[in-house]
Amino acid sequence: MAVFIEGGCRCGEVRYRATAAPYATSLCHCRSCRLSAGAPTVAWVIFREADVSIVAGRLAIHESSPGVERGFCPRCGTSLSYTRANRPGFFDVTTASLDDPDALPPTKEIWTAERLAWVSAQPGLPQFEAFSTPAGAE
Repeated sequence: MAVFIEGGCRCGEVRYRATAAPYATSLCHCRSCRLSAGAPTVAWVIFREADVSIVAGRLAIHESSPGVERGFCPRCGTSLSYTRANRPGFFDVTTASLDDPDALPPTKEIWTAERLAWVSAQPGLPQFEAFSTPAGAE
């Protein structure tokens, strides 16, 4: 049985679909994610790139730092995706942009060294000061 995980932007112009279970889920506290989303944290669902496709519209891309591309809707501005050149083969989507974000909650918190002082840790989730693996798969 095929897995279909779908989501998209606020206005509906950009839609994506994943056809396999995610590789990982995380809640990121890094300054770059915070500034890109205008939010205190950003939850991510990380898929293998081959398992995700844009099925409607087209992502606008912003290189937020060397080798890092963030995708967003060119019409409404919804933050949708993240890829890194030094982590080929993965495609992250913002958890909040999923049609059912409750289905894939974060399983760890990353970049906690950059967590805002007024944001509390999530009880029961593993905490990582930076990436959660030495290879930086998140």
